[in-house]
Amino acid sequence: MSEAIPTGAVRRVVATPAAQALIERLRAQHGELMFHQSGGCCDGSAPMCYPAGELILGEADVRLGEIGGVPFYMTRAQFEYWQHTRLVIDAVPGSGGMFSLEGPTGLRFLTRSELFSDEEAARLEHED
Repeated sequence: MSEAIPTGAVRRVVATPAAQALIERLRAQHGELMFHQSGGCCDGSAPMCYPAGELILGEADVRLGEIGGVPFYMTRAQFEYWQHTRLVIDAVPGSGGMFSLEGPTGLRFLTRSELFSDEEAARLEHED
């Protein structure tokens, strides 16, 4: 099963109000959800939203935290690359990923990133 990344008060993944609203809309329609940051291929690198349990997680996946009460995962290899940044999940007009639940809504989830401050990075290093 996947491994949780300790975060304490420093959050590795957050959602904008627009993303929170889209999550609630999708939860009302589909029930419990999960996110996995796609690493490329068909949909590029995008946050993919699935019904909870639809994507089988394994040893190569890590849990970054939750957004809107929904768990958010990525592969360990991606995490090694992104570990110094906070992922900010937004919802913007456009077509979502082919396999992501928001596809037919006219909105898509989008990942932006911001570097952790020196203080946040030190706290994360101590916690990890």
